[in-house]
Amino acid sequence: MDDRELARRAIEASRRAYAPYSRFTVGAALLARSGEVVEGCNVENASYGLTICAERVAASAAVARGLREFVAIAVATPTQGTPCGACRQFLAEFGSELRVVLTDLEGRMDVTDLRALLPRGFRL
Repeated sequence: MDDRELARRAIEASRRAYAPYSRFTVGAALLARSGEVVEGCNVENASYGLTICAERVAASAAVARGLREFVAIAVATPTQGTPCGACRQFLAEFGSELRVVLTDLEGRMDVTDLRALLPRGFRL
């Protein structure tokens, strides 16, 4: 799957976000090595600390399906934002080689990788 299609899937996922407090919708599309794509969206909560980001929703859903090897993730935000620090560390658990496609909701893209976003992530 190419980056543009992965970004399109992330934009679609952002439309399903539950963001009544911030109105900042985020979608993610995680590409497994198997070729399967697992989507996620942010889910806010009145107790802000319980909010879960789109990237962690996608990764958790993928793990629940038995997937553990990932090659890319597309993240769609209104501002083409990067994953937060918690999401960067969460994704690094599955490898720092992950390609990261950043897109806004109109489809403008930038591509980087997790190592650039989290150069000295925590590892055991």
